[in-house]
Amino acid sequence: MDLLTPSCREYSRNRARCRAVPAMRMRIMKATDERGETLGLAELVAIGIGGMIGGGIFSVLGLAVDITGNAAPLAFAIGAVIAAFAGHSYIRLALTFRSDGASYTFLEYAFPAHPNIGGFIGWVVVLGYIGTLALYAFTFAAYGADMLGNPDRAPLRFFLTGFILLFFMIVNLLGTRASGHTEDVIVYAKVAILALVAVIGLWTIDVDHLLPVASKGVPSIFAAGAVIFVAYEGFQLITNAVTESEIPERNVPRGIYTAVAVVATVYILLAIVGVGNLTPQEIRTAEEYALAVAVEPVLGDAGRFVIGIAAVLATASAINATIFGASHMMAVMATEKMMPKPFSHRSRRDTPAVAIVVLTALALLFAATGGLQMIAAFSSMTFLVVSLAVSVANWKLRAKTGAKSWVVIGGILFMLAAFGELVVYMWETERERLLIALGLYLAVLVAELAFSKRRLLFRPRTGEAP
Repeated sequence: MDLLTPSCREYSRNRARCRAVPAMRMRIMKATDERGETLGLAELVAIGIGGMIGGGIFSVLGLAVDITGNAAPLAFAIGAVIAAFAGHSYIRLALTFRSDGASYTFLEYAFPAHPNIGGFIGWVVVLGYIGTLALYAFTFAAYGADMLGNPDRAPLRFFLTGFILLFFMIVNLLGTRASGHTEDVIVYAKVAILALVAVIGLWTIDVDHLLPVASKGVPSIFAAGAVIFVAYEGFQLITNAVTESEIPERNVPRGIYTAVAVVATVYILLAIVGVGNLTPQEIRTAEEYALAVAVEPVLGDAGRFVIGIAAVLATASAINATIFGASHMMAVMATEKMMPKPFSHRSRRDTPAVAIVVLTALALLFAATGGLQMIAAFSSMTFLVVSLAVSVANWKLRAKTGAKSWVVIGGILFMLAAFGELVVYMWETERERLLIALGLYLAVLVAELAFSKRRLLFRPRTGEAP
């Protein structure tokens, strides 16, 4: 007898369309039940903050200033609004369908007769993780080279990019897990450093640097907000812990909104400090490590070094966590026949070795060939697509999820506006790379359709064991 998800029983008219719950997912759910451990509000907020402040803010500040000038703080506010709207849909879906909270599973629940939709989003999520890995490695190299006194030396930065990715590839292949306590220390340390720098920096800003607010026009604020959205990627990790949460109906929503609010406050204050202490030209000159330069007028060389340490710690931690999480997701998708079977292969140490190696190799290739603008814009565009898809799923299932229609519709329209501005911005400034990004989406769609056809050909008949 196969085990089908409740959503399959409820929504699918054709039982053969539903896939069996992967053995891995069942083991995870069983292990959670046996532990009996629960996560309170404080732990959920820490998960969300740790997921978001993973390295993006250290590199996208200069990018935001380059796109929208003095309005960079407003761009980070736009990103926070998008995250809050998307968070509403993640919350309602996760509380209604309490599995692992994976984005592509929500699409399967919403469109059970069209599994290609969920499969496509699953591939897109993996593509997004490749982009964020490249961004984190790129940022690690930029700040590492700056700390070594050679911020513009390309060979050194390429070496650091390759080193950090290969190092954590090996760590994950060996099955090594960073201590949970160590991860908590890193999260709290980087938040404390950034918050302290933001507060101190407010005392030295030049208000004239902040005016006029919309110096490059209102549309540029939305474009910048869309480009830096990757800095908010990670709040949805809270929904992955819904089955382990204490009073999830109360704590999951509070956890997501609190985490987004805290992170947005830190980002906006840092943007004000950066714009208020430096001229746009100074920020553009050091675009890839702008945060380190922004604190120099406030705290001198020591402040620049401290920010460098925070950036290196944050990006290293994020790379490790992303390789671990994304490779395991690829393994689950391969087990469900949504990706090539080799990705499900596990080594003697029970690690998805093939997925880890391929993921790292693609991230290294992307980091080596794409500039900061391309990497950040592509990553943000990808997670905007995913957030849009999840919001559409929430709208379709609103009778079950209890979602507020005006919030979902408002979020969809807001995300579409941001996505449109991002496409226009890339068309005007990075046209070839926009076409490459669209080509990648087309490639994953073709890949999903190809594997879908294979699933249809080799799927067991109704009543047969999978």
